[in-house]
Amino acid sequence: EAADAAAGSAAPPPSTSSSSSSPLISSRQIVERQPRMLNFRVEYRQRSVDLVMEEGSTVGGIKQILETELGVPVSKMQLKGWKTGDISDSTVLRSLHLPKNNSLYVLTPEIAPCASTSKDSALQESLSQNFLLIISHRETKKDYNLNFPGSRTIQEVKRNISDLINIPVRHQQWEGWPVSASDDSMTLAGSGISYPCHHLSVCRKSPPNSQEPTEECADVHMVSDSEGDDFEDASEFGVDDSEMFGMGSSTCRKAPMMPENSENEADALLHFTAEFSSRYGENHPMFYIGTLEAASQEAFYGKARDRKLLAIYLHNDDSVLSNVFCSQMMCADSIVSYLSQNFIMWAWDVTKEANKARLLTMCTRHFGSVVTQTIRTYKTDQFPLLLIVMGKRTSNEVLNVIQGNTTVDELMMRLMGAMEIFTAQQQEDIKDEDEREARETVKREQDEAYRLSLEADRKKREAQEREEAEQVRLERMRKEQEEEKEAIRLSLEQTLPPEPSEDSGKQISKLRIRTPSGEFVERRFLGSCKLQVLFDFVASKGYPFEEFKLLTTFPRRNITQLDPGSTLLDAKLFPQETLFLEAKE
Repeated sequence: EAADAAAGSAAPPPSTSSSSSSPLISSRQIVERQPRMLNFRVEYRQRSVDLVMEEGSTVGGIKQILETELGVPVSKMQLKGWKTGDISDSTVLRSLHLPKNNSLYVLTPEIAPCASTSKDSALQESLSQNFLLIISHRETKKDYNLNFPGSRTIQEVKRNISDLINIPVRHQQWEGWPVSASDDSMTLAGSGISYPCHHLSVCRKSPPNSQEPTEECADVHMVSDSEGDDFEDASEFGVDDSEMFGMGSSTCRKAPMMPENSENEADALLHFTAEFSSRYGENHPMFYIGTLEAASQEAFYGKARDRKLLAIYLHNDDSVLSNVFCSQMMCADSIVSYLSQNFIMWAWDVTKEANKARLLTMCTRHFGSVVTQTIRTYKTDQFPLLLIVMGKRTSNEVLNVIQGNTTVDELMMRLMGAMEIFTAQQQEDIKDEDEREARETVKREQDEAYRLSLEADRKKREAQEREEAEQVRLERMRKEQEEEKEAIRLSLEQTLPPEPSEDSGKQISKLRIRTPSGEFVERRFLGSCKLQVLFDFVASKGYPFEEFKLLTTFPRRNITQLDPGSTLLDAKLFPQETLFLEAKE
């Protein structure tokens, strides 16, 4: 939900100052400092709740605290106002790259508001609306048209405009805010500004007659990231505005683009991208997240048709050109589109000497001393630099070095010029690659034909062997099944109770069973005998219960569906009965 800026004429998009950035924390900093704390102001209907959370907490942790404070169940609570779209309760706050101060709001669509809260409903709706602020810079006579969501605070608006007009928040003098906008921590929705458009004007405050006591700049640098967001500008500590915008010491400015001595290049680039987006907006070239070696591999060493130029952006906060170059050149739609289509974009921050030394070491290792010497020749006020590097067969060549003091048109022309040189070289590489692939294709086809011939012979031989082995296996299985059936039959035959004699004096049931082959099997059973004994007798004759069913003739009944524990008398198979066997379907 970053503010979309559409400045009249040549105005750059709004950027977020250092107080709204959230740098990644290196492992060395984690050891030296306490966990970073984040402030949240959460609005719900007529209530406002202030929270302080560790950066390692989750979104669900905030909801649990709000459940206690607001009396709203977590399951019916929607927490809005995040700058990122995909947020779940398990999301860790550190992964969202949040500033120190944040404004959120709670929606409860399943909980109907009372009649007395109709004003709150309007406020909740306005929090999700976009406000167009037309801000006039009275000194330069330039207007900035900035879009902000209603959940943004007045303080965040002032921080965004500070990078555009080069006036720190502390030195800004405003006209046009409503009387109700008495607190900079208020959201735009609750400040009373006009919707959908509101006019404001800003200029620099007149210098005071007396200066406040100053402190050493180094003392400011000792403030941790978690505390630094509380200071609107460094003049409170005796720092000149020029230092805040790259003209003075780098120790007294907004959060750095890249942490010093980061152990992992990918983490450093993630931090760089997050800070770049925070300062200059989301519309910027896509920076490659990874090592310089990996970026070079992707740009130079793929298929000739897929290769691209490598653009290395070198940022330096000590240069006064950095802010304008990033906001007006790097974020211009035409430049963003052209770089994304034709270049692999890799970036580094050389503001800190340690980071600059690390860059020179990487360039020497991957590109040789020529590129390193090229970077060394440029002074701080010539930064930022955009190095256009082309991969060649034996070595890599720097086609162009674009300095910060350029225009969008000139930058585009130099990028297109580099593309012309690259395209000519690429066409030669494609031709050579196609010829080499054609030769390799002929050889592969010959090798493949020979391989297929050997493969066909092998498959034919293997198929014959498999067929013979399958016949042996099937015959073995058939014998094993027959032996198993015979063993079961003999076992059942041995466990059958003896056949009772006709003159035993007991109730005797004489059963006559017709087999599927037409033969008859007869046997006497005691009337009290279980049906299971009858089933075992039939199975002992080679007709197992699982494969055959035993039926009466009239009326037709399926005896095998009866309870095996019931007796012949219960099944009405007394004193005699004729049954027949039938295979189950």
